[in-house]
Amino acid sequence: MNKQGYIPKNLHFDSEGRQKLISGIEKISNAVKSTLGPRGQTVIIESTEHLSGMTITKDGVTVARSIYLDDPVENIAIQIMKDASNRTANSAGDGTTTAIVLAEAFVKAGLKYMIPNNNTTQVVRHINNIVKDIVKYLEKNSKKITNSSLLDVAKISANNDAEIGKLIFDAYQKVGKDGIVTVERSQNHETFAEVTNGIKVDRGYSSNLFINNQKKDECILENVRVLVCDQDINNILQIESVLKPIIQKSETLLIIADCGTNVVNTLAANVVRNGLKLCNIPTPSFGYKKHELMQDIALTLGAKYLSEKTGDDLSTLSEADLGRADKIIVGKSNSVLITNNEPSEELKMRIAELRVQKENTETPQERKFIDERIASLAGAIGCIYVGGNSDVEQKEKFDRVDDSVCAVRSALEEGIVAGAGLALYNASKTIVSHDKDADYNTACNIVREAIVQPLIQILENAGINPENILSEINDKKKNYGFDVKNEKFGDLFKLGVIDPLKVTKNALINSSSVAATILSTNAIVTHARVKES
Repeated sequence: MNKQGYIPKNLHFDSEGRQKLISGIEKISNAVKSTLGPRGQTVIIESTEHLSGMTITKDGVTVARSIYLDDPVENIAIQIMKDASNRTANSAGDGTTTAIVLAEAFVKAGLKYMIPNNNTTQVVRHINNIVKDIVKYLEKNSKKITNSSLLDVAKISANNDAEIGKLIFDAYQKVGKDGIVTVERSQNHETFAEVTNGIKVDRGYSSNLFINNQKKDECILENVRVLVCDQDINNILQIESVLKPIIQKSETLLIIADCGTNVVNTLAANVVRNGLKLCNIPTPSFGYKKHELMQDIALTLGAKYLSEKTGDDLSTLSEADLGRADKIIVGKSNSVLITNNEPSEELKMRIAELRVQKENTETPQERKFIDERIASLAGAIGCIYVGGNSDVEQKEKFDRVDDSVCAVRSALEEGIVAGAGLALYNASKTIVSHDKDADYNTACNIVREAIVQPLIQILENAGINPENILSEINDKKKNYGFDVKNEKFGDLFKLGVIDPLKVTKNALINSSSVAATILSTNAIVTHARVKES
């Protein structure tokens, strides 16, 4: 910053700026895409976050997040590519490497096919519409997941580790489709699974200052007392009767209530400055649904539900009104409250009542809401504890297990498609150009060339010539492809080479969105760097 108080800028225009963007894209893509597929390679990252000073991983988003470059324009490209991988990771939990491979392919195809006569805005609009059509194609050609395909998804996402795949499969079998599986680090070298009872709340922390796990942006606390209340807490003195003894005993407290800004700030400041173990999440849902869900939460945790509807007043609040959770995992948008207690008779009765209520309800929306409540009350929570003989080994295995758990969850939600890049390759054949619109034809060429790149990259990472494989699978049945791990052709669904639809779909949507931003950029403004003498 200069004496006038402003930061000088550098301007980059047209091909000069675009070439630097592409240079940055190529650098992050080359680092990340080498991990793609069953024969993808690991990446070593220098890291201050681990005892050994390094991380070895095959997880695309971990590699992407570690990359920063000196050149400001190249670094902007890196941040844009990270956005594609992060959005894919956040929405589907996996597919980050595919998203980066696709984003690079979209940009390069755009520069290859776009000419000065093209209307860039129209081309980008056509690309978005074609991508929407491909998503519909993928949804139409997806299949519901079965037990055998669930195991295949778990194994493939864990880098074809059959032992880890089976562990994750067994955990999901125990918790059921409505259950939740999380991943934690083991205290020893063993990797194992445990299933506990718990409840999921569709609300996250009210302040990011409550976060104590920076990598996952979560607040994780154990042996937690829980206050469940639907009244607004606008003054910290309203909950002094429980807050004071909790602090004196060095205990942990979760407040599930709508707190005013001053209260949230006070709680957060005490967490940061004084190391208190506190967290707040707002009440879930609205109207009568909020009341029902809060009752469910209180019943699960053994808390008294303090509600204005039942005439409760915070002035009578005492420690006896608090429930207890063995562990809480509070994220940005949802939370998991784990309790190892056996379901009480009252809880079992509530579930039975809800099942009867569902049978007597005709409205689809109401039935769905009751289903969600039953799943929340009855759904168990599984935890995979990942061990290793060293910090480096444990970190690498943890990333693989975490990806696999997320992939299985995505497959359960939306089904599966043919893996190894075949689903997108088949979709490319459905893109048909026409002579009347040059901008539309350009968009068709861009998308058609871009979406075959994951398949090509998987083959190249395995040291296989893509042309030999493509000539063999062309004009065959749509699920006929090549199993890279076992080096054989066949129906990929039958061979167990499959991907979650949600992962493939989100990687495509996010990568095309990022590429559209870059292709429509003509000027880049960066801070002027002071050169060292």
